[in-house]
Amino acid sequence: MSYKYGMAALNLEMTDLVPRTEYSATEHNDLVKKVTGIDRAQPGKGLEAHLAMVKAWEYSINWSVLIHHGIFGKWQTSMGHAEYAYDGTDWNDDIFCPFEDEEDVFNFDMYENLGTLDIEKQTRDFSAHYADQQKFNPDIVNMTGIYTTCISGLIAMFGWDLLLSCAGSDPERFGGFTNRYCGWIGQYFTALAKSDAPVVMIHDDMVWTEGAFIHPDWYRKYVFPNYKKMFAPIKESGKKILFTCDGNFTEFIDDLAGCGVDCFVLEPMTDMSYIAEKYGKTHSFIGNADTRILLSGTKEDIYNEVKRCMETGRKYPGFIMAVGNHIPANTPVDNCLYYNDFYMRLRKR
Repeated sequence: MSYKYGMAALNLEMTDLVPRTEYSATEHNDLVKKVTGIDRAQPGKGLEAHLAMVKAWEYSINWSVLIHHGIFGKWQTSMGHAEYAYDGTDWNDDIFCPFEDEEDVFNFDMYENLGTLDIEKQTRDFSAHYADQQKFNPDIVNMTGIYTTCISGLIAMFGWDLLLSCAGSDPERFGGFTNRYCGWIGQYFTALAKSDAPVVMIHDDMVWTEGAFIHPDWYRKYVFPNYKKMFAPIKESGKKILFTCDGNFTEFIDDLAGCGVDCFVLEPMTDMSYIAEKYGKTHSFIGNADTRILLSGTKEDIYNEVKRCMETGRKYPGFIMAVGNHIPANTPVDNCLYYNDFYMRLRKR
């Protein structure tokens, strides 16, 4: 597989094989060592192991963003973090929030506290991020992008407790703050539109596993109009917009399409069959094998999950196979190998 297959999918051109990507598989030490023979834990072996794994599993697309929580500086909440990484280095029990209460949130001035962005410098940074990926792995579709688009940015700043308190106590006032936030983060979208990357990733975890956590009308009043405004310069630049959201965003698929999204990146909770049937001829979509089945399912379970995804997606040119949400380090190696083997067997259209 290659760049050709990835771009064909994003351009809705039918190919003989279904392309694929994965998330975190290149950080699963035991799996990477089994597949490539390289121990990525050894000093200086990380990049070599990553590239070898991408090649061995024939990725066509590399998920990547540049803008994360760091843009908020001291104005971000730490909610702690459970162990996820292979060596547990991501464990964090340092919990704090720089905001005292709801009034702190409603009165927070983004520009006063976080400043005005140097658009030209940020454009160069986006282009450099894309160029670095092209340098190291030119044979697949690379990208740059933004993680903290709207809701994910609010989560990063306030944490879940304060965010939900604000949204519940005064949804209109919180909506006003959301508008101001999007006005500020919109600077990054202006820079992204001017960057060299032909493909961009927009990430926003705007829902939970069961769907919206604020009334859907609130999203349609305060989130999607801002998306449309922020995405507009990217659409005008001719770039492909890939949109990632965890959880179940089935009820908002039509809204996202209306905002200009070209490709949906989804977990198994979102209804991929709905996307396929309604948007399969006009949009790309990536997913959505259930990582929980790889974690604890039988070989037959894993086969049936890959078959489900393939039977749903491979008749459409924009379908790209992946496990949603990740293949974490505690996934049994044999199950990962079963999954890859079944993908290889069933990827032919």
